[in-house]
Amino acid sequence: MAAFHYQANQLFIEQVSVAELAKTYGTPLYVYSRSAIEQQLAAYQEGLGDHPGLICYAVKANSNLGVLSCLAQRGAGFDIVSIGELERVLLAGGDPAKVVFSGVAKKASEMRRALEVGIHCFNVESAAELERLNEVAGELQVQAPISLRVNPDVDAQTHPYISTGLKENKFGVDFRQARAFYQRAAALPHIRIVGMDCHIGSQLLVSKPFEDAVDRLLALVDELKTDGIQLDHIDMGGGIGVQYTEDDQEPDVRAYVGLLVERIKGRDLALVLEPGRSIVANAGILVTEVEYLKSNDEHHFAIVDAGMNDLIRPSLYQAWMDIVPVNKASVGQQASWDVVGPICETGDFFGKGRALSLQAGDLLAVMSAGAYGFVMASNYNSRGRPAEILVSQGHVQVVRQRETMESLWSLEATADA
Repeated sequence: MAAFHYQANQLFIEQVSVAELAKTYGTPLYVYSRSAIEQQLAAYQEGLGDHPGLICYAVKANSNLGVLSCLAQRGAGFDIVSIGELERVLLAGGDPAKVVFSGVAKKASEMRRALEVGIHCFNVESAAELERLNEVAGELQVQAPISLRVNPDVDAQTHPYISTGLKENKFGVDFRQARAFYQRAAALPHIRIVGMDCHIGSQLLVSKPFEDAVDRLLALVDELKTDGIQLDHIDMGGGIGVQYTEDDQEPDVRAYVGLLVERIKGRDLALVLEPGRSIVANAGILVTEVEYLKSNDEHHFAIVDAGMNDLIRPSLYQAWMDIVPVNKASVGQQASWDVVGPICETGDFFGKGRALSLQAGDLLAVMSAGAYGFVMASNYNSRGRPAEILVSQGHVQVVRQRETMESLWSLEATADA
């Protein structure tokens, strides 16, 4: 049974009524299915089969401790981009030896902490970062394991804001400079080369860009071998897409991973992957209540209690997200609705022109909100962020309390008189 389904016209997550969750914990409300999260991780692990490798969940997609601990208990590694994400992984029970540290602006203090706990490797993104890491590792009298993030200049054919593998993007090292970079790294006393990394973008629904990228990287791996540089792993990043619309054809995760394994077989290379969205996006929803209905001539607005500060993807990326009624039997005004929030911005919307039968007080669920939902939420307009709920086989757990009014200004002070 799918994690989200209807029973007698009521939306359920696993065996729990979404309406009851909203009644108990209020709205807006994020709700996640543990089984959906674990099933997606298992698909990656099964695709890897007996080939050596590591599935490093991209913490930036959803960094709630409840979510991270579920994944840690199932043997996941983690892809982090900040010291805050590292500390979250450790609190959640993650193994530091399964952590890869990505990001273009690692501070020396962050490098030092990551070396102290013994992470798997740093995905180095610039020559300046490499030199800084060598200095920090030298101060600690250790060698820092590194994987160079190579920019393969492959067009991921996705939204420009989530395309990361082109030479005009800020990420990684230019493919043409990578060989010289590795030679420099090999000469540094406190650097230990272990791998090669790339990440070409997010929400990819076809495998061709991944195939192009792995072929480019393997050619570079062969060149390095002639230089006497042997790698332990190749890291193809994340980026596999999920179904947001009926037209999206979600790739088969097992087949995708199997394709990569076939590409590198016989090369004595482990495979590292960094999926985020594809593990948690469809495991979560944002539940919101309709406050008011309003019509301007032929234009109809459903004004809900969640806003772009709670879920910014539609406003930021023009992302299309499915919006469904929690009670399909509710009888209201049938119209083509713009579902908008309370924020003082014209761009505050979740969907436009949605055919729904609505009345004030109805509950709506914004689907596929498990990734880049709460993690991108803010307190804009001095709004407290929603609670987060994890459902597991009928068991309901609050994995983040709703923010109180007092918490909004707890770190602030009024000006001196």
